[in-house]
Amino acid sequence: MNRETFEAGIAYEGERLDKYLNLIFSETDAAQSRSFFQKLIKEGHVLVNDTAQKANYRLKADDMICVEIPDAVQTPILPENIPLDILYEDDDLLVVNKPKGMVVHPSAGHYTGTLVNAIMYHCRDSLSGINGEIRPGIVHRIDMDTTGSLIVCKNDESHVFIAEQIKEHSVNRRYRGIVYGVVKEEEGTVNAPIGRHPVERKKMAINEKNGKPAITHYKVLERFERYTYMEFKLETGRTHQIRVHMASIGHPLLGDTLYSSGKSPYKLQGQTLHAMTIGFIHPRTREYMEVTAPLPEYFEKILKDLR
Repeated sequence: MNRETFEAGIAYEGERLDKYLNLIFSETDAAQSRSFFQKLIKEGHVLVNDTAQKANYRLKADDMICVEIPDAVQTPILPENIPLDILYEDDDLLVVNKPKGMVVHPSAGHYTGTLVNAIMYHCRDSLSGINGEIRPGIVHRIDMDTTGSLIVCKNDESHVFIAEQIKEHSVNRRYRGIVYGVVKEEEGTVNAPIGRHPVERKKMAINEKNGKPAITHYKVLERFERYTYMEFKLETGRTHQIRVHMASIGHPLLGDTLYSSGKSPYKLQGQTLHAMTIGFIHPRTREYMEVTAPLPEYFEKILKDLR
């Protein structure tokens, strides 16, 4: 049984208890549906100020919520015949173009339809096992609603070699994105540590005290009346790094509902962010190579409309 305690905070004043739990756990390994938390509340696994409440209880700013989450039941991760957009493949690795809305690896609430399910079907038994049964072949990841280039390793030797490059920040990762507002500088760097948000658990934030070093270089590609088309180069790979860093300088990503309150004129599924190019030393040839994922169709349509 896993037990966690939270203070509601002023931001959640008046929020329903079940909705609050669904929100704060949404981007953690304990992410589940709202009905899951309603069941926990009904079974007495959730206390507010040491007292059981109903799912529709409205929170007060100083409420202390204690949640007990039962240990997860082992769910077998099965291969699924899901089409993959493979940009490059050999005996050691492949680079896939991850579509929007696809989770990289299984987690609570996401046991099917993930990239891992798809690559297990495609690669059969040829995947590295270093990250365990839930993350075979996965050496790094990108957010569910971010598209683009992702390396998958077919054996442990390749996994170790690529992981070492990621650790040393020598992997060349370049992203494309559209942000709110007109960015004045032609290029710049955001150097600010990122850690879990102190109040809103589903968010990351600039966290000087508990954050890890994070560096994002940015460059303006094209300016529009109310938006800017940009390229980002990562030195580090923190969770939500580009999203947090751009929001911190007043230019959150178009469509990013987590880090922006801006209204989008487009019907978007999450942030307009694409992992376009990934460059690395190949584990077998020891030669540098780059793989580029073309911009997704929705992204191209927005640019065309803005022009």
